[in-house]
Amino acid sequence: MTKDMTAGNPLKLILLFSIPVLLGNIFQQFYNMVDTIIVGRFLGEEALAAVGSTGSIAFLVLGFAMGIAQGFGVMISHAFGARDEGRLKHYVAVALLLGILISAVLTGLTITLSRQLLSFMKTPENIFNMANGYITIIYAGLTATMFFNISSAILRGIGDSKTPLYFLMISSALNVGLDLFFIVTLKMGPEGAAYATVIAQAIAALLCFVHMFLHFDILKLQKRDFYLDFKSCRDMLSIGIPMAINYSVTAIGVIILQSAVNVFGSSVVASYTAASKVEQLASQPMTTLGTTMATYCGQNLGAGKYKRIFDGMKRGLILALIFAGFAALISVGFGKFVVCWFLSEPTETVLSYAIQYLTTVSCFYIPLALIYFYRNSLQGLDKGFMPMLSGLFEMVCRIGIVLLMQKAFGFWAVCFASPAAWLGAGIPLMITYLLWERDMKKKEDLSLS
Repeated sequence: MTKDMTAGNPLKLILLFSIPVLLGNIFQQFYNMVDTIIVGRFLGEEALAAVGSTGSIAFLVLGFAMGIAQGFGVMISHAFGARDEGRLKHYVAVALLLGILISAVLTGLTITLSRQLLSFMKTPENIFNMANGYITIIYAGLTATMFFNISSAILRGIGDSKTPLYFLMISSALNVGLDLFFIVTLKMGPEGAAYATVIAQAIAALLCFVHMFLHFDILKLQKRDFYLDFKSCRDMLSIGIPMAINYSVTAIGVIILQSAVNVFGSSVVASYTAASKVEQLASQPMTTLGTTMATYCGQNLGAGKYKRIFDGMKRGLILALIFAGFAALISVGFGKFVVCWFLSEPTETVLSYAIQYLTTVSCFYIPLALIYFYRNSLQGLDKGFMPMLSGLFEMVCRIGIVLLMQKAFGFWAVCFASPAAWLGAGIPLMITYLLWERDMKKKEDLSLS
């Protein structure tokens, strides 16, 4: 089930690899959406606002874990593309050892600081305790999230995008059942949704690792593979840390944005929560393409096939623009319909704020598509500095818009904060790739002359 992306039609390979990843990403969103839908419909607007208000501080940490895992996957794709089985197995073992250490540290820090983070975000008093109960459980289950992402990244690094999908489907079904059991039957409130998510992800991670080690000879590790040496740790972390910091720096800007939303009260928080879920769902084809391009570029870089990288990037960019148009269509055409999933009787206030947000951000999905496309591609090409710096650009733009516009323009500042961030990050990433491509073509011309 491994897929060698260093030979064959680039567009066909990108599309075939992307389909399972897209379905997997949709199921990943399904985890989060089911929580909020069931919470909103069975527990009401305040509970929905409580869960939604934790989204940015959850992303601050979970995004860091995702970035680390994706960085590990990039290094594994390099070893796979270079046909270096010994190095690949050692990288897998190092990924597991580093994953244990990093998740232990993150879990301790986040549980300790959860209340301070919620206070910093000006979380409304009427939802504060519910929000803290929910996010504390999510943080306690960080190890499950970390290892599911690591197992998925390992498999995608060797070209298998199907296996993570299968276990996500199982986990999603479990998540729905556990949500209903904990919230409706046991009356556990928002904390029940958090327990459901953590348990479902833990089961998915366990099943994925068992299957991975039993069915893939290239991943069957031995005791000699498990050791932490400076070079391997440096190689893995040199890609993983910048990707993780990029997620977390971006999340800081989102936290500031969420703080601006919280000032308007729990009804507007509920509106923003529902609208953000629609935005995340609509943008999944863009995130999928980014994941695919990281693997494609990583394998071909490992194999030294630069012309295939250039060709794949041209074809992939066309797909990115198509996906941006599709996301805008979903947000504008079906936004109100999807928002109504989250509350049984949404008020006119909730709907109007949600539609205002979706209509505004949908006009700027092209720069968002460029971020996903070029950021992941550059990471696959072992060019992690600008992707990390782009997260800083996003944060500065979001914070700047909120500080400059909130008093004068109210909720419109929230609507324009993300588009400004996408413009500020997307353009430098595109320029960085084009400069890299120009330099590589010059080197190839010199080597032939």
